[in-house]
Amino acid sequence: MSFWTEKSRIVVTCAKGVAPFLKQEVLSLGFRVLSEGKAEIETEGTMEDTLRLNLLVRTGQRILFLLESFSAKTPDELYKRISRISWEDYISEHSYFSVTSSVHNPTIKDSRFANVRCKDAVVDRIKDRRGHRPDTGPQRDRVVIHLYWRGNLCQVFFDTSGEPLSRRGYRMIPLKAPMQETLAAAVVLATGWTGDGNFISPMCGSGTLAIEAALIGLGRAPGLLRSNYGFMHLKDFDDPSFKTLRRKIRAEARDKLKGRIIATDISQQAVESAKKNAATAGIDRFIEFGVCNFSETPVPDGGGVVLLNPEYGERMGEIEELKKIYRGIGDFFKKKCNGYTGYVFTGNLDLAKKVGLRTKRKMPFFNGPIECRLLEYDLYEGSRKKESTNLQARIK
Repeated sequence: MSFWTEKSRIVVTCAKGVAPFLKQEVLSLGFRVLSEGKAEIETEGTMEDTLRLNLLVRTGQRILFLLESFSAKTPDELYKRISRISWEDYISEHSYFSVTSSVHNPTIKDSRFANVRCKDAVVDRIKDRRGHRPDTGPQRDRVVIHLYWRGNLCQVFFDTSGEPLSRRGYRMIPLKAPMQETLAAAVVLATGWTGDGNFISPMCGSGTLAIEAALIGLGRAPGLLRSNYGFMHLKDFDDPSFKTLRRKIRAEARDKLKGRIIATDISQQAVESAKKNAATAGIDRFIEFGVCNFSETPVPDGGGVVLLNPEYGERMGEIEELKKIYRGIGDFFKKKCNGYTGYVFTGNLDLAKKVGLRTKRKMPFFNGPIECRLLEYDLYEGSRKKESTNLQARIK
């Protein structure tokens, strides 16, 4: 049986708080969920299955394929056990690979030492069998081996993604404190938006939320935007079959949205960056961009989702200014967003209180190390003001 068709455990990692949405994605793709952790979902399948997962999963960070699982107490035991794996069957002696790890073992003070022992075991095995050693280094743009070591339990994976899946390839011009693409996708999915209603993104920054919303609404696989994955550099990778799979998945996408996506920012530079990122993603014609204060963002009839990601604030001067902005968000919701569901994604719950509206739900997420909440508001009260003709013209 080919290595590519042998079934094994597959671990899909994600940011903390995202696992429930990742679980639904994995199930919707026809995979069983064997276990769910704070930052991962475990399923099973073949190496060929990891190709689909890499292309289709929106909220996961890495697709890890389990190669071996064993017990090891010390670095020497680790080296011996990894040396027994038939690396020459998977990695060419003329290729390049890197090692990443997650290590909590009492004999290891620095995880980099475990990485070196793992790397040495692989290199020595291949050199012994093929007479030549592959190159190694920190770049994760080719074969990536991931070592998981907790106590005596040691698991060796191929990181089939290579670079994290959050690196879609479209965000060519990021701005300060950008939201990762995978987190943005999870936040959009948490709102329940699928393309039927309108999606309004004031304070759009580099456009990540609006772009991920467009990809979701169109059913476009985020992985199609990338041309390089870790699995592509393993032995016997079937490039023609992979290209066929890409064409099949691309053909399943829709070419129309039932609702509108509107993205605005007060910064001209931000909007220009967002436009370029959307063009790189190939979905710029589905997003209506405009430069204006968030409170002047056009909100068309028909309902849908309005989602803001304001700054959280770090210094006292910023906090005082942001209090006004958060109060303004509440006014914007009440005056212009009747019939919509409003959302605020923030890492500062004290500031969020300034919105002044009752929250229906508070969904926990992590933006890097910052614990955040996606706050949901049903917007029934207040009167809507008609959008000015000038503003409508500016976003077309």
